[in-house]
Amino acid sequence: MQQGHPPAEAVIVDAVRTASARGRPGGGLADVHPVDLLARTFTALLARHDLDPGLVDDVLVGCVSQVGEQSATPGRMAWLAAGLPPHVPAATIDRKCGSSQQALHFAAQAVMSGCQDVVVVAGVESMSRVPMGSARAGADPYGTAVGERYAPGLVPQGVAAELVAARWKLGRDDLDAYAVRSHRLAAAARDSGAFDREIVPVGTPAGAFARDETIRPDSTVERLAALRPAFARDDVAARFPEIGWHVTAGNSSQITDGAAALLVMSAGRCAELGLTPRARVHAMAVCGDDPLLMLTAPIPATRRVLERSGLTLADIDHIEINEAFASVPLAWLAEFPDADPARVNPRGGAIALGHPLGASGARLAATMLHALEDGGGRYGLQLMCEAGGMANATVIERL
Repeated sequence: MQQGHPPAEAVIVDAVRTASARGRPGGGLADVHPVDLLARTFTALLARHDLDPGLVDDVLVGCVSQVGEQSATPGRMAWLAAGLPPHVPAATIDRKCGSSQQALHFAAQAVMSGCQDVVVVAGVESMSRVPMGSARAGADPYGTAVGERYAPGLVPQGVAAELVAARWKLGRDDLDAYAVRSHRLAAAARDSGAFDREIVPVGTPAGAFARDETIRPDSTVERLAALRPAFARDDVAARFPEIGWHVTAGNSSQITDGAAALLVMSAGRCAELGLTPRARVHAMAVCGDDPLLMLTAPIPATRRVLERSGLTLADIDHIEINEAFASVPLAWLAEFPDADPARVNPRGGAIALGHPLGASGARLAATMLHALEDGGGRYGLQLMCEAGGMANATVIERL
């Protein structure tokens, strides 16, 4: 940025996602290579606009399991697979579940600084083809010093979700009822056509895949009550006797395949190209918290991003909190009693729509943008809990 010049305004021109597919063999996208999945998302995004793809300065892609089919800079390979100009580079970002939300932050920062004018932001994760945890392959990701600092050791996310539930006194009925809410709201949004503008069809050997298949509208608290706790272990129970073992597959996010993409520009370049901005990036924050509880960082991240934005929760019309586990949004709501629960994930969340790791940040942004437009809201707040006790928080303003 040149001295004396105000920062450029980073605007969002468009945001799209694939339909949510079960992340296992037989899922709707399981036969599509992740590079091809992302390539088709790029093609669909750019086809919606009269834009020379050669004007794109960079492609920033979130992806968590960067191994196997997702190991060779999937954004770069997908850009080339889509037949797009080879002079446009790409980078892959890993901030765990917030990878593509972080990609949006980096894109906005590049635009606001004047370093870039047009950036494609995306995320991809094929959890059916590259299973969660593949990148670790049995290795110790912590090292000696972290193990000593947090002895007798950090815990898996599912156990962290149990610790959060225990800390905020959330029972099994609370978690299951929230899960049923997620499916009910997502089903209503799908059936009313609320997702139609954000979903781009993906060609598969079985035909075009364009409808979320992870939603279970017949889900009930009674049915969920029959599921066993997913993370109960005797050694963990001895260490944390306060845990009630309430977290199940039914009140956790679904393993999912998916991709999502956003077109981000400077307001000036957007006007020059005759395109219409739909929102601007109003404020951004990242924050860390206790890595043992792991999933609580959206709470301090909310305070930080609201302070930076000059807004209060009363100003926020739509809130997206990634439903990694039901205890995450419920703990957040307990910490912010002034927040309107009806504004939190009003079209469902990852419990119903799935959590394709590196793609989830971009997916939440796409859903939030369209919901703001449909409801006439102005401000949206997006929050993402991340492994290691981190969080991204983003406020966008509908234009």
